[in-house]
Amino acid sequence: MGRFVPERLGSSFRWLLGSSWVTNFGDGVALAAAPLLLASLTRDPFLISLAALIGWAPPLAFGLYAGVLSDRLDRRRIVLVANAVRLCVLAGLVTMIATGTVTVTSALIALALIGITEVFADNTTSTLTPMLVARDDLTVANARLQTGFLTLNQLAGPPLGAFLFTAGATWPFAGQLVLVAAGLVMISRIKLPPHGRENGAATAGLWQDLKEGFRWTIRHAAVRTLALTILIFNITFGAAWSVLVLYSLERLDLGSIGFGLLTTISAVGGLIGTALYGAITRRFSLGVIMRVGLILETLTHLGLALTTSAWVASVIFLLFGAHAFIWGTTSVTVRQRAVPAELQGRVGSVNTLCVFGGLVGGSLIGGALASHYGVTAPFWFAFAGSAVFVVALWRQLMHITHDEPETAGRV
Repeated sequence: MGRFVPERLGSSFRWLLGSSWVTNFGDGVALAAAPLLLASLTRDPFLISLAALIGWAPPLAFGLYAGVLSDRLDRRRIVLVANAVRLCVLAGLVTMIATGTVTVTSALIALALIGITEVFADNTTSTLTPMLVARDDLTVANARLQTGFLTLNQLAGPPLGAFLFTAGATWPFAGQLVLVAAGLVMISRIKLPPHGRENGAATAGLWQDLKEGFRWTIRHAAVRTLALTILIFNITFGAAWSVLVLYSLERLDLGSIGFGLLTTISAVGGLIGTALYGAITRRFSLGVIMRVGLILETLTHLGLALTTSAWVASVIFLLFGAHAFIWGTTSVTVRQRAVPAELQGRVGSVNTLCVFGGLVGGSLIGGALASHYGVTAPFWFAFAGSAVFVVALWRQLMHITHDEPETAGRV
């Protein structure tokens, strides 16, 4: 355990890591159970599709406000309160399912409330790591956090959630409730250093705080480039992945099980990236890693646009899964190194806005292109858009990781 989570990271980070892992496991269980619950209550495609909208909407609607709060208030307390509210909502949902009183409307409301609490909990949790570990240890710390997300949220959670649901609709949500409760207890054991305006002692208004986060992001060359890269590459990714189910069925001639296996293959690739990440970061700078990663993502879209072979596509998804883990961990580390502690929440929320804004915009583009020009059109768009952007920002990407933080991220 000491080699996997070095002693120098400290006991508070270990509690944070444990909390992240168990709550991600619960979210992974719900990832499969939530749509199954709705499908058991209605076969209306529109109502079922609302569950996907509920997943996208909370970060866009509440992400910026969550960032402001995490920079104004005690961050540990925010996570505790958000998870306590999530526990109450889960308890209500479990009760309704167990008593047979759950409806489509009540299920959707419960899922929406859970999604909102996750925005506040996740945004604030992302600000804790740079407060707890040294700047040079952020790559290791973020890699360990992402390992839990891949193995528990993406690999173990969904199949377990589906299995528990077949045993009884109550079980997966009861399991999530227990896991969230465990995460809450672990967060309560963390001891944080001061991070600026404690206990709501801010004098500026909400909009002033939001503008300060955007202004800092725009003026900081490295973080601005990173945010722009995340926005553009989520537009291209969202365009291609929005029609992935049709692509797998029509282009690759896979069934529903085969489509599900593509996600599993990507997660396995992520685990390979986890195993290699330490060696890669010791050999190459973060700037080189980010450059290579964006090239791989660009070629991913090209490869999928060209192939009709499920085997070739599987190899591409495996490589893409490794890239997604390595690049995602690196981008988080770059941002955490550069951003002052008192701005971590707001700059993180700007990043969240770029992620989900890009995905929503990209999905609209992908749907329109596929409707008019065929299922591979979004992949050609993703390849062309990614290639142009990589060429345009090639030099900036090399220097994106060279900026030092303006103020210390920990005490």
